[in-house]
Amino acid sequence: MHLVIDGYGAEEALLANPDALYQFLDEYPDAIGMTKITPPHVYVYAGQNPQDVGLSGFVIIAESHISVHTFPKRQYVNIDVFSCKEFDTQRALVEIKGRFGLQSVRSWTLERGLEYSDPSVGVREMRSDRSALLQRI
Repeated sequence: MHLVIDGYGAEEALLANPDALYQFLDEYPDAIGMTKITPPHVYVYAGQNPQDVGLSGFVIIAESHISVHTFPKRQYVNIDVFSCKEFDTQRALVEIKGRFGLQSVRSWTLERGLEYSDPSVGVREMRSDRSALLQRI
């Protein structure tokens, strides 16, 4: 299962705070019933475009990984929660909205795993998810 989140309207100072991102990645796996197997890693990115300056962080979990990329000047964050174990995506989304103080989000849930190794099944699932997403917009 793969939860993909685009979050908008977060506080700039929070998205620029490496300690806050580290704390999120350190605590979040437990909050959604996952098993952290490495300490979080957080990196500061300072590219040529000031709008793209931000943080990238990840934590490896027994079930796969969680990654976060922040863009403080844009008040934007993208987050991936990838797990080979099913989890409550709505609960996970609520937790993320609260932690980052997001004003709005776009999210997708992708089913992953061996049962989706047939490309035709994967395409059907993606079309179904896309249709559901477009109906919400």
